Amino acid sequence: MTHLLVVPTYNGLQDLKRLVSSLPSLSNLFVIDSSSKDGTTQYLKDMNIDHIIIPTSEFNHGGTRQRALVERPGYDIYVFMTQDAYLAESVAIQNLIAPFEDIHVGAVCGNQLPHNDAMPIGEHARVFNYPDISNTKSLADVPKLGIKTAFMSNSFAAYRTTALQSVGGFPDHVILGEDMYVAAKMLMSQWKISYQGNAKCHHSHDYSLIEEGKRYFDIGVFLSRESWIQDYFGSAGGEGLRYVKSEIRFLSRRGKYWIPNAITRNVIKMLSFKLGKKEKYLPTRLKSYLSMHKRFWKV
Repeated sequence: MTHLLVVPTYNGLQDLKRLVSSLPSLSNLFVIDSSSKDGTTQYLKDMNIDHIIIPTSEFNHGGTRQRALVERPGYDIYVFMTQDAYLAESVAIQNLIAPFEDIHVGAVCGNQLPHNDAMPIGEHARVFNYPDISNTKSLADVPKLGIKTAFMSNSFAAYRTTALQSVGGFPDHVILGEDMYVAAKMLMSQWKISYQGNAKCHHSHDYSLIEEGKRYFDIGVFLSRESWIQDYFGSAGGEGLRYVKSEIRFLSRRGKYWIPNAITRNVIKMLSFKLGKKEKYLPTRLKSYLSMHKRFWKV
């Protein structure tokens, strides 16, 4: 099966160089750059990397990824990475697309290892959410896993083209969560979603408390506007409490002085998420201030 690796970029030249250096080949790489001002365009030209440049105002988490299928059609599989991720092993993409041998698998999410310099809180988030054990999920798992059945991350994920097209592709305009949106649609259309523990990339974030709050506000906005996801799949059940307990155990080993920060962070995340779910009652200027993805509110 043929595949194309798609990477949206914006002012992340050093990250992009790291990603490119981790790839075994550049022949099936396609970059969509949102008019970067840091030399990315010249680098893409110098490296002879297939790319297009779009206005910054046209970037959208869903629409820009869907554009790859229009600009470079004809591939069986589209692999997506974010510019701040890079392969941990040269075989990572081959491992990622291996589950497509099952004709019922519509999408595959890869394993994300923390960056080598990640702080303990960011490290735990990857350890908790991305285990080494692979699995494949279907609608039969919803009673047990709830919304986690549709867990997906476009920092390192692959989609079968026919499955993606069968659910209408990526949404045109979402603040984030285009990955979960598509995974949920696929599950509802009887496709399976795989997680491949041996397909490994490095990707993690060391968000500040403010950044964490803005991110979870946006997650709340997404689930408020796409309420059908929780209506159909439900919540994550006790996943939040399980995460907090796991985090405290992890930080107890790595440095107990991180625990107050983690507790404060989780309170901020919870409150920001709930505020995001109520975004329809807030003025646009305030929503833009509370949001990590401010360009979303300018459309």
